Amino acid sequence: MTACPLIGLTTSQPSEDSGLGRLFNGTSRRYMEGLEAVDTLPVLLPNLPEQAAEYARRVDAVLFTGGVDVHPRHFGQHPRRGLGVVDEVRDAFEIALYHEARRLGKPVFGICRGVQLLNVLEGGTLWQHLPDVEAAWVDHAQMASPPTLGHEVQFTSGSVLAEHHGTEKVFVNSYHHQALDRVAPSLRAVAVAPDGIVEAVEGQNLLAVQWHPELLFAAHPEALGTFRAFRSLL
Repeated sequence: MTACPLIGLTTSQPSEDSGLGRLFNGTSRRYMEGLEAVDTLPVLLPNLPEQAAEYARRVDAVLFTGGVDVHPRHFGQHPRRGLGVVDEVRDAFEIALYHEARRLGKPVFGICRGVQLLNVLEGGTLWQHLPDVEAAWVDHAQMASPPTLGHEVQFTSGSVLAEHHGTEKVFVNSYHHQALDRVAPSLRAVAVAPDGIVEAVEGQNLLAVQWHPELLFAAHPEALGTFRAFRSLL
């Protein structure tokens, strides 16, 4: 790896209401600030499925960012009430990007939608709408804005996340209505919320979390441990 690894970030693609039909690719600057804080160089990747293999080849690692829901057909389910907005172009691009990055042995990092997508692509499933899951009693969709902390998570002893946070329990934020149901066979659940909902997974050259550390670390420096854990894979 280079001294300052190049990290490709996946992007959302909102449209504007001007009537011009323009489509944009972008994501929160906070992701880039978190990556910069651990001495990596972030670059945004537009949703161009035909270029996914070339992007995977050129970057040193990929961060799969937060965003809209993964279409449930990718994990063998029909859409259920409560499913949010989906983006099939983004799904197509990220699926191709992920498979090529894995084929090349490039590290991958997932945040929020990212952990859900990575779990699906490794063969796991999702809860499509947590408010319908009786066991999920923790508030996973907090109303308080960043950098307010939400619920606690407990790390698995010996995990990369536990090592780089220096503790086995931390408070995180929580802005999601979906979550991991069946964890993929190739992944290991390494953090859970008090209600048992899986909050993070690790695998070979893979780390993914359900919370948003990029929205926390400026006010809560311990949250940078998530980015340091990812950096350790490079």
